[in-house]
Amino acid sequence: MRGSIYFQTAELTKAIFVEGTKKEERIDPYHINYNCVSSYKSMETYRGVWNNFGCYLREYWGIKDFEQTDAIHVKAYMSYKIEYYPTKQYLEKISSALGKLETALIRYTTNKYGEPLEYDFNVRQQSLNDARSLKLVANGYHNRVYKNPLELIESLSKPLYHYAALMQLYGGARAEGVCLIKPNQLHGYKIDNITGNQVGIIETKEKGGKVGDVLIPIFLYKKIEEIIAENGKFRISYKAYSENILNACRTLKISCESSHGFRWTFAQNRVRAYQIAGYTYDEALQGVSLEMKHYRASITEHYVR
Repeated sequence: MRGSIYFQTAELTKAIFVEGTKKEERIDPYHINYNCVSSYKSMETYRGVWNNFGCYLREYWGIKDFEQTDAIHVKAYMSYKIEYYPTKQYLEKISSALGKLETALIRYTTNKYGEPLEYDFNVRQQSLNDARSLKLVANGYHNRVYKNPLELIESLSKPLYHYAALMQLYGGARAEGVCLIKPNQLHGYKIDNITGNQVGIIETKEKGGKVGDVLIPIFLYKKIEEIIAENGKFRISYKAYSENILNACRTLKISCESSHGFRWTFAQNRVRAYQIAGYTYDEALQGVSLEMKHYRASITEHYVR
């Protein structure tokens, strides 16, 4: 599908919006209006999510065509939203909108090609169920930490992916913060006030424009320095990196928690480091929250529960 994100969502809206269609038509799998949307307000809500999802696809996956959307993109987007622990209602809205996007794509491609392309976004429901459990049922908590993150990292196919994953594991950076690093982001060395160890400093700008330092081991910092000195920058494809993690998890037969699972391990290790250094649990939560470019200590608590 050609055109801007907003043009594409307008075209997809035409494929699914049928003003005034009756409920019995919308729930009848044999009716032409099955799963369509009849409310302007609902359609406006769905399209707002689609626009945001389209921007996400373009920025993090390099995808400019909604027809190229796959389940892996839907799962990654849900995880991206879940990181900030939105309200249950908000996440339900996102899941519902992605379900309608699936229907719209099927209807659109049917009209365009004569037969539908295959789309299956059911993974959104599993992500929603996990998030509900995380918030409402303590014993249903979904711990996203990899049991053996170094084994997984060693299984990645390219050295650049190893280094990116290690920066997330040891520094707590988001994937967006390690996919592109320029020379001016390298800020040398300092002593980590928490561990007393010398560390390298990389400044990253992540979601919401939040800027801050990522502290990583010296061996890793020097390796990033070497790569930037040779190539002018450290750069990997977010899409290829994410897919490589997924494939490695499949090979190792472990649940894939995306690259964000490395951040979970960082959070748990860092809270322990704060406590060893004499900080209270609440002080540790707040300190780690700031390091991970959050603000509220309660967010870190989700990582370490």
